[in-house]
Amino acid sequence: MIRLEHVNVTYRLKREGVEALRDVNLTVNEGAFHAITGPSGSGKTTLIQLIAGLLTPTSGRVEVAGHALHEFDDTEMSRFRNQTIGFIFQFFNLPGYYTALENVALPLVFAGVEEQERHRRAAVLLEEFGLADRARHKPDQLSGGEEQRVAIARALVSEPKIILADEPTGNLDLENGARVMDLLKEVSRSRGVTVLVVTHDEKVTKFADAVIRIEKGELVP
Repeated sequence: MIRLEHVNVTYRLKREGVEALRDVNLTVNEGAFHAITGPSGSGKTTLIQLIAGLLTPTSGRVEVAGHALHEFDDTEMSRFRNQTIGFIFQFFNLPGYYTALENVALPLVFAGVEEQERHRRAAVLLEEFGLADRARHKPDQLSGGEEQRVAIARALVSEPKIILADEPTGNLDLENGARVMDLLKEVSRSRGVTVLVVTHDEKVTKFADAVIRIEKGELVP
């Protein structure tokens, strides 16, 4: 599902080059549930941005779902990302003026899906995640755990092959964090979705099938 071959990323800061990733080789199979961990500034976010096609490597090759990302132009990349990848963020990123139902349906607006079908698909996911009675509530009327479940439903509504979750439990208490990780693991197992979770929390890594560790831009055992 994901393959990186000899990938390097160098940022230019003034006159100096800073190596964010060095000779990264990585393969993630379809349906895998991996945690990505490492110290702050180690390259975790850079790795996720590469996989999402939000960043182009300085050198090397990135393939996602059988496609070499460097072959896409901007329009093709945006379409591919919308169809293939779902995103989950630490701070939920739910627009406050939309209801839970509308937030879940939002990616389908960009995909050009008709409103009735958007709402039907969003309602099915909210029901599945135990949030049917919260569909008409706005984010400020939801608990943190409920907001994150809405965010997961939104990530799934386009039926992506990959979910990229950036510190999805970082804004939750221990109990709700565990519930979210259980839900993501179930999503991976039952739907065959490949899930990558960026985290600094060792408790989160226990939910993963495997752990990808990064230090100073390099993958370590």
